[in-house]
Amino acid sequence: MRKIFVFLLCLFLSCNGYAASLINDTEVEQILSELVAPLAVAAKIPDGRLNVHIVNSDDFNAFVMGGEDVYVYTGLLTQIKSPDALQAVVAHELGHTLGGHMAQMSQRMSAEMTRAMIIQALGIGLMAIGGDPSLGAGVLAGSGGVAQQSMLAFTRDEERIADDMGVKLMIDAKLNPDGFIDVFNQMSNLTGALESRINPNIINHPLTSERLAHVREKIKHIDSEYKPTNAPTTEQRTEYELARAKLVGYLYNPSRVETMYPKSDKSVAAQYARAIARMQSGNLDDARVGTSNLIASNPENPYFYELLGDIEYQLGHYDDSIDAYEKSLSLTNTAPQIETALALVLTERRKPGDITRAIELCKRALLSEPAPLTYWVLARAYDDGRADWARAEYYHLMHQDDKAREYARRAKQALPHDSPEYIKSNDILNNGQ
Repeated sequence: MRKIFVFLLCLFLSCNGYAASLINDTEVEQILSELVAPLAVAAKIPDGRLNVHIVNSDDFNAFVMGGEDVYVYTGLLTQIKSPDALQAVVAHELGHTLGGHMAQMSQRMSAEMTRAMIIQALGIGLMAIGGDPSLGAGVLAGSGGVAQQSMLAFTRDEERIADDMGVKLMIDAKLNPDGFIDVFNQMSNLTGALESRINPNIINHPLTSERLAHVREKIKHIDSEYKPTNAPTTEQRTEYELARAKLVGYLYNPSRVETMYPKSDKSVAAQYARAIARMQSGNLDDARVGTSNLIASNPENPYFYELLGDIEYQLGHYDDSIDAYEKSLSLTNTAPQIETALALVLTERRKPGDITRAIELCKRALLSEPAPLTYWVLARAYDDGRADWARAEYYHLMHQDDKAREYARRAKQALPHDSPEYIKSNDILNNGQ
């Protein structure tokens, strides 16, 4: 059976001197959303309005855009070991928003930020050769990353204010403010030697040692009766470790994965990272063994079945891949990326009923999250004018407007005028006019 190669869909657009990519993954997004939810409540952000985005960059960084969109860099996620520390980072960034430090700049940059960031998917992320879904199932192997630059610069006073407001926000959210101490200790480990040679008057952030001392003093004066009743649960801490391991396994080379998770580390997170790294490096048999061991000891974890589905797909074992994805979906509530991956394999296998099921899965995924990859798979499933409409939607989301309009025109020629796809194709043609 012909081998199917899989790669992380990773495209980059430059905009005003910077470029960036976003990672899309159900498992990572879910745990991050859970962790920041108490902060959203404390900041009086309406329920469901605080969105977490994962930026593919090794930078130790995060920022908030528009008050409701939190961007967390993979470099920060893979290095911060404590979910309390992650919450402190987000609290600090929300502190900037609550302090009004970014309002005007956020308005100017929001549209450009949206255009400059392209989604990539962990696991099964596919793009046809040449970027054209009509070319069929051929895909390339590989992954990539791009260095990020800090988006915004704040004065030293604003940073101190954001730290103060962040600590207050953590307390209002009933979280553990010691997360700030964890963050600054780790930052000090990373930059302490460098900062010792820096003149503190010529940089726009206070020195980490100064910030650490400042928050220690502030936390010292918290009411002794205070209890962080919303601090991450044991289950959330485990899930956070697995999310970190997943990012490490997918984004880093095998030697770096082995450094962070040596073979002597028998934790579930370490096994997860190593299994993913083996898959990424093409060692599929060992990856399958490692993943099967994870499932045997953790049969209720949906994302281990997702990984097994990825591996079996790459081995060309469509039946086993579909079984694994179906099991993964049975253990989750909403998982548009897994639905899309399953739909993809169904369009490859094409047994009776597979195409109908693939279309159903794509439609369900699109209701949760309109994503280029899902439209790409949907285009492969349809065999009429709706395929051209799906391609038009794909290119529209990829900001390739000429191709989007080309396929929208084709769709209109083939579709009934009262069909939803005809109307949506017309909307694409009228977009921006």
